[in-house]
Amino acid sequence: MLIACLGWGSLVWDPRGLPIRGNWFTDGPFLPIEFARQSSNGRITLVTMPDTHARVRTLWAPMTSTGLHEAREALRLREGVLEKNASNDIAHWSGELAEKPLVNQIAEWARTLRIEAVIWTNLPPRFRNEERAPSADELVAYLSSLPPELGRKAERYVRMTPRQIDTDYRRIVETRLGWTPQSYI
Repeated sequence: MLIACLGWGSLVWDPRGLPIRGNWFTDGPFLPIEFARQSSNGRITLVTMPDTHARVRTLWAPMTSTGLHEAREALRLREGVLEKNASNDIAHWSGELAEKPLVNQIAEWARTLRIEAVIWTNLPPRFRNEERAPSADELVAYLSSLPPELGRKAERYVRMTPRQIDTDYRRIVETRLGWTPQSYI
């Protein structure tokens, strides 16, 4: 079974123990992605957004896992998702019809490459302990206010994000904070 893992953030440059085969391909599906999740270590990370957001081309890598459950569990562990949240926060498609437009977009892309299953991280936006995305001004103010150690981690995340993940907020952060891409992809 050919299983693909989609990526757009730290998973690409820091897969750790994620069992992928080879390198990341840059021709993943176009998905609505944005810097919209305040993580516990101060970074603002990339997450999938409602279908109304601008789309960017994601990346993907084939998994060495032979089963969907095994692949999802590997992604869950890499992302630090609690087992009780895995059904929501680690999404997948494996040939079935879906009611969600995002899943159908992924399915169309996967079928063209003869990929049998796809997994991805499906964390929601979160800012200031609320399930919402920050505004652009809130994002820049937050990133600007971080203490030096957290600020360096947040800046690294933005800079290391693959260049093709060219979101609206990324362009604003580049302009206002000067955090231009430094990724190899």
